[in-house]
Amino acid sequence: MDINQLQSTAHAMVAPGKGILAADESTGTIKRRFDSINVECTEENRRNYREMLFRTDGANEYISGVILYDETLRQKGADGTPLVKVLQDQGIIPGIKVDMSTNPLANAKGELITDGLDGLRARLQEYYELGAKFAKWRAVITIGHGLPSQYCIDANAHLLARYAALCQEANLVPMVEPEVLMDGTHIIEKCYEATEATLRQVYYELGQQRVDLSGTILKPNMVLSGKEASSRASAAEVAEKTIACFRNTVPAAVAGIAFLSGGQGDEEATSNLDAINRKASEIGVPWQLSFSFGRGLQAAPLAAWGGDDSKFDEAKQAYYHRAKVTSAARMGQYTSDMAK
Repeated sequence: MDINQLQSTAHAMVAPGKGILAADESTGTIKRRFDSINVECTEENRRNYREMLFRTDGANEYISGVILYDETLRQKGADGTPLVKVLQDQGIIPGIKVDMSTNPLANAKGELITDGLDGLRARLQEYYELGAKFAKWRAVITIGHGLPSQYCIDANAHLLARYAALCQEANLVPMVEPEVLMDGTHIIEKCYEATEATLRQVYYELGQQRVDLSGTILKPNMVLSGKEASSRASAAEVAEKTIACFRNTVPAAVAGIAFLSGGQGDEEATSNLDAINRKASEIGVPWQLSFSFGRGLQAAPLAAWGGDDSKFDEAKQAYYHRAKVTSAARMGQYTSDMAK
């Protein structure tokens, strides 16, 4: 493990004004997105769409890294250039999703566990050789009646820590993603409780696995009301509770925090990220507070493209605009006028 290399990569991932594009949708997930715009989910269409994003001029002003799917890490662009090199040539850091999705957790009705630890050491070594500099593993925590259980939190936290240790062994920065889902009718206080319990256990397990936190990135949910809640918390309350929760649970040694958008709409995710950064600058926090958005950066360019390659320029403009606006929010400088 080269901790200096890991620290350097981690800090570059959360450089001021920059964040990470999550373009690591599985084939099934991107098929659903393509279905929404009536586009066939072929390998060529997936390649063309992602290459369009990666070749957007100027995006590297706001995007520090991109999380790739296994297929994409191995693909070449239309001109034969490996897509990893397309990113590297712009100073954008390639990363890779390494978990194998979620399945029901045994003896825990309604809760999920993430698969993918088997064979991970060999896959990480191969991904590093293919050009990846960081990796991502997502754990899913559900809020519901009596949920989450401590059993579910413990099991997922342990796997996240095992994954992170293997990543650092392979000189890949582990992006640790314990996502407390916003699905449900719960009030924001329930999300706070679940997020706090989850993060406490994650950092206990990371310590047990001897992970060097200075070479890690946390990719968490914001503390939010449930998506179907009768009354949803304002951006100011989201910021207050999110920062309070993280100051209580996340060690100062962590290189940075890159929030996921987690099913929020573009405006909500951006406004909340902005409020969090404004609050952070007011009271002070030890970490960079960045973003790692998928839908929050891709919804607009996906709609603009619509499967018509003649609209690539229009889609690139939409992606560039979303990256610029999200960067402003990441710096606490966003206004609603920017979204237009």
